[in-house]
Amino acid sequence: MEYELRKLGTDASARVADSTGNWVDTLAPQWARPYLRLSRFDRPIGSWLLLMPCWWSAALAGGMAHDVRGLPLTIVLFFIGAFVMRGAGCTWNDITDRDLDDKVERTRSRPLPSGQVTTKQALAFMVAQALIGLVVLLQFNRFAVLTGIASLLIVAIYPFMKRITWWPQTVLGLAFSWGALMGFAVTFGRIDVTALVLYAGAISWVIGYDTIYAHQDAEDDALIGIKSTARLFGAHTHQALILFYGLSVVLIGVALASGDARWPAWIGLAAFAAHLGSQIVRLNTSDPALCLRLFKSNRDAGLLLFAGLLTDAVMRAA
Repeated sequence: MEYELRKLGTDASARVADSTGNWVDTLAPQWARPYLRLSRFDRPIGSWLLLMPCWWSAALAGGMAHDVRGLPLTIVLFFIGAFVMRGAGCTWNDITDRDLDDKVERTRSRPLPSGQVTTKQALAFMVAQALIGLVVLLQFNRFAVLTGIASLLIVAIYPFMKRITWWPQTVLGLAFSWGALMGFAVTFGRIDVTALVLYAGAISWVIGYDTIYAHQDAEDDALIGIKSTARLFGAHTHQALILFYGLSVVLIGVALASGDARWPAWIGLAAFAAHLGSQIVRLNTSDPALCLRLFKSNRDAGLLLFAGLLTDAVMRAA
């Protein structure tokens, strides 16, 4: 039976266990499906979560500069960059985790462990995505280009963290929150205290939502020795989320105050905080499907904050 499943896995039309019924499975050409799955275009939530701090910082910096003329283009470029670089990062993650993914029920049907693509093909695809990201990055000033390139070190080491520390979510936070610095690098050509505090707030947010996500695999992770904050916090996850989500709201609030944000931004932050609070109340860590829904809902939380920041920026520039 295991051999038959392996044989099925080499078929490009074979679906990934935790992502079915999406446009990749139904509309994409068969030859492209494994690559689209490698880059997670069948489940773009991670790209949205990577994008949110980019948009937050772009809007906050635009408001501080009282100039939003370049903001529409920046928003579009950040959108493209987030999706292709998240794809490159996920491809790298799957390359480094291919042997571990083979041992986890939720991930063993992914393109690499199931044999839909080879490691060399995945590496070539990762490079192609990274080059597209570089083209996007080169549209910005020199300081922003160097700032963006600096994030690659964190991206490179992240997949190995789950093997050596109980806090891989912190390293993910360092990578996924990098956009909180990029908006200031693009707008001002520098990174100031406001940007750093916003970055810290975003990191706390990532630790919280990725802890929820990691509870889906907690049992399998325990069997194969993978570390995570979900396993570390265990029955105390709700208390940990109160700490990290609360810290996120406070730090982002400090960034807003430092950036002289007006009332629309504060309303956005209040909506963001209410959304995070509802996640904590609803969370049942023994329900993987609920954990996934709550994790995905963080895109909406991020968009609420962005809407407030964008409105504030437009008002200040008027």
